[in-house]
Amino acid sequence: MSSCPKVKIAFIPIDNRPVCYDLAVQIAQINKDIELFIPPIKYLGDLKKNANIEAIFDWLNNLKEIDDVVVALDTIAYGGLIPSRRSKDTFEQIKSRIDKFVDILLAKKAKVYAFSSIMRISNNNINEEEKEYWNLYGEKIFKYSYEMHKNAPQSSVETDVPAEIIQDYLLTRKRNFEINQYYLELARGLNSKHRIFDTLVFSKDDCSKYGFNVAEAQALEMMIKEMGVCALVKTGADEIPLSLLSRVVVKHFAKDNVIKISPVFTEPDFMDKISKYEDVSVFESVKGQIELAGCCISDLNSSDIVLVVNNFKEEQGELVMGVDVEDCKVGKEILSCVGEKPYFVVDIRNANGADNSFVQSLFEYGLDKDNFLGYAGWNTTGNSLGSAICCALVKYVSKNINLNEFKKVQLIRFLDDWAYQANVRKKLKSYLDNISVEELKKEMSPFQKQLFSTLNFEPNSIDYSYPWERFFEIRVSVNYKN
Repeated sequence: MSSCPKVKIAFIPIDNRPVCYDLAVQIAQINKDIELFIPPIKYLGDLKKNANIEAIFDWLNNLKEIDDVVVALDTIAYGGLIPSRRSKDTFEQIKSRIDKFVDILLAKKAKVYAFSSIMRISNNNINEEEKEYWNLYGEKIFKYSYEMHKNAPQSSVETDVPAEIIQDYLLTRKRNFEINQYYLELARGLNSKHRIFDTLVFSKDDCSKYGFNVAEAQALEMMIKEMGVCALVKTGADEIPLSLLSRVVVKHFAKDNVIKISPVFTEPDFMDKISKYEDVSVFESVKGQIELAGCCISDLNSSDIVLVVNNFKEEQGELVMGVDVEDCKVGKEILSCVGEKPYFVVDIRNANGADNSFVQSLFEYGLDKDNFLGYAGWNTTGNSLGSAICCALVKYVSKNINLNEFKKVQLIRFLDDWAYQANVRKKLKSYLDNISVEELKKEMSPFQKQLFSTLNFEPNSIDYSYPWERFFEIRVSVNYKN
């Protein structure tokens, strides 16, 4: 048993989705020396409701001893990631909430690791996560944004989007950008005696080469350099709190030892390709996520941990949109390079879903080895990287490990990223117009049985649900007796 006191971390997610809420709790439980405090899920926002910000303030106020706070600032400012795009609140209303939050943080005297999103620009006419007018004008607003940035400093791009909608959209962007500027002021310490943030990250979500969001990211990078503050601009969103949790874990448990991670690619000649929804190369994304976690990238021989990346060739597949790519043919060969070193796997051959061929190679290689540190293959490249790195680091540094919790995390990731996203989701949509938990359970059953055997872990029960009542994501609840 460990004789060290527990590290106490307050964690405020961006919303209540499983990958944002559940996954942080599940990963923290792998290491018995971590005590993660998280607001009750009912306080967090979802697709249709905002977070209860005052309840979150009360919850944080009532925590007695906290070493670190990891916070998604969009939850505090707007009530969540999606409300950040929809909120009608003024700059002053939002600033007042932030100031109240800052007062609580100063009283806690904890290190603060925070992130705020740069408002995305979706390139389709789906308004599920946007303002109502997006269903008519989303693609046109995206094109307008793209051309405005591409042709800058000229600003005479023509569009048939109604002027009042363009004005509303630009005012929302302006307000959010000014809020991000305010965070930089707080990071510099202009509004208090202390610098508020130990680390501050601005995230670029769903990026393309040009756009207002890209221009804002460039402006923030310039301000960060000029102000000399500890802040970063990174591609990604949902995984960033987990990346910041990684940073906290490395600080407490690795101490002065630098953890060196060596990435090994299934397609080493194509590391320069850019993933869907990102604006940097695969290699730069990998390097950036490793460094954000407080680690450094290294060669294979000198590394502490090996990161196996199943990347793509010319174009990343996209299972949701029917963009198929060739399966990985060298899974076994790449895995054999790992040797006895601790390793984990990030499967980014497809956006939002595993590569079936590569997963089968993993199963044949064996996932019950002590040196296996985890798998992820959900949504974007950044999403998979950030979450997988967090899990790997928590297990790697743990002196007081709960192996069943680690296996639980892996079971959930394979059930979600492989079974559901790469196989069951498409099948269900082929014969269902609406979600059905009963059909979901039926289709997931054979995958469960295979995973029980592969992971050498069979829980008492597994429950499924659709937390946001759509096909896009599922919640996998695993129950077992220690």
